Amino acid sequence: MSTQDNQSSEARREPEIAARLRRLRHAMVREQIIARGITNARVVRAMARLPRELFLSDALMDEAYSDGALPSMDGQTISQPYIVALMTDRLRLEPNHRVLEIGTGTGYQTALLAMLSKRVCTIECHAGLAARARDCLERLNLKNIEYHVGDGALGWPDGGPFDRIIVSAATEHPAAPWLSQLRAGGILIAPIGRANDVQTLTLFRRGGFGFTSHPIIQCRFVPLV
Repeated sequence: MSTQDNQSSEARREPEIAARLRRLRHAMVREQIIARGITNARVVRAMARLPRELFLSDALMDEAYSDGALPSMDGQTISQPYIVALMTDRLRLEPNHRVLEIGTGTGYQTALLAMLSKRVCTIECHAGLAARARDCLERLNLKNIEYHVGDGALGWPDGGPFDRIIVSAATEHPAAPWLSQLRAGGILIAPIGRANDVQTLTLFRRGGFGFTSHPIIQCRFVPLV
């Protein structure tokens, strides 16, 4: 086969691959998200539109919509689609919300937050992972994101208060800076528990007399670094 024939063959395959991945994405939304009780129309639409394969290596493309977490750079992971959907759903995001994300990771969760809110401030401690995530997010033309490489436990002092805070790494308790940067009436979601153990995904709400907490589901996340 000539180089020209090979290029033509590649060009023909690309729409086929895109169509197959789109079918898998829609099946994921039906079978893993809606079937498990996530019916928030904004979350469902966003997950049906967002190509998860962009946030994975080429070697993992065929597993992009599998029902589980997948490895990424620096020993990190991209969370199971259902867990991403559940956390996003429980945040009860509105278009005017400002969101702080602790742990950019691959940027998949970041993209959903940006699609559903006014502004996202995201922090990642792994510089290489942060750079790759930013590249993916900029390719999606998401312009309402601010990026920072550093210690997520410190939060984003200059950016608060935030309407919502989401923590994408295991921690034994919410860091004091996160709580102080959360607006009255705001929601914080984090996996609470020891690293390398089962954690409890927990919702914290800031009320007029402090914080209330509500367990959601058991889960496993990489530890907060």
